[in-house]
Amino acid sequence: MTNRISRQALIAQAIAAAVALSAVPTAFAASGHEHAAHAPTLRLNAGAKWQTDAPLREGMSKIRADVERTLPSVHSGQLTAGQYAALGKAIETQLAYIVGNCKLAPEADAVLHGVVLSLSEGADILTGKRAADDRTVGVQQVVAALDNYGRYFDHPGWTRVAAS
Repeated sequence: MTNRISRQALIAQAIAAAVALSAVPTAFAASGHEHAAHAPTLRLNAGAKWQTDAPLREGMSKIRADVERTLPSVHSGQLTAGQYAALGKAIETQLAYIVGNCKLAPEADAVLHGVVLSLSEGADILTGKRAADDRTVGVQQVVAALDNYGRYFDHPGWTRVAAS
């Protein structure tokens, strides 16, 4: 139980940090501060991918399906602001599910924080919580995070996101 609480607390802190960082004034961001440099390091487990559990695989699969379903509209420039926001909210819902239900080993959990942080930041752009001239930047960040998830975590059948 303590391990689960600690893991959940760490993931919640990563998400809270992403939310807090998304509220940083643009003047601070322009000062050269790169909060991505503080994100957990993505690394393999002694050369192997980290183990996953069913809730993580379920949540990540749903995020991926939502993103892939919207990509044609993103590429054609036809996704509305409301649709971008809905995608961001769908990602946030799955991240909350993952945080509440995923039970990874502490080392794997620490690496997962980097993926969660990137997904959360992308979702913030999609929902408009974090300013961006072009919300496709949020989609690109989410796609990159999903690809990193597949690169570092053992999710049977996972392939790179079909971006076209």
